[in-house]
Amino acid sequence: MANADSHRRLYRVAFYNQGEVYEVYARSVSQGGLFGFVEIEELVFGERTTLVIDPAEEKLAEEFSEVKRSYIPMHSIIRIDEVERRGTAKITPADSDSKVRPFPVYTRQGPGSGGHGSGSNT
Repeated sequence: MANADSHRRLYRVAFYNQGEVYEVYARSVSQGGLFGFVEIEELVFGERTTLVIDPAEEKLAEEFSEVKRSYIPMHSIIRIDEVERRGTAKITPADSDSKVRPFPVYTRQGPGSGGHGSGSNT
């Protein structure tokens, strides 16, 4: 019965993508096999047979139509919610005045190193 219950679960995932906020619905969300990425599978969109079609949701459905699984960089994720019902998938402009900033990703050299080695005075 747990398998049937897990198939019924639905998640709303909001993430940044090229200056916009994407909000999609998926049946499966996990840490995934790629370090630093969140894996989303089985994206859920509205019925294409309905008379009223939301253009934003239609655009998302087309963009993800051939996608089996998507890997979203962890620092792009805004929020993941488990929800009872599917809402409308949408794309909105990212708020440039927002006080929320992506988590900084540091390289091996550390923040602010500018790619230069340390300890050399030459």
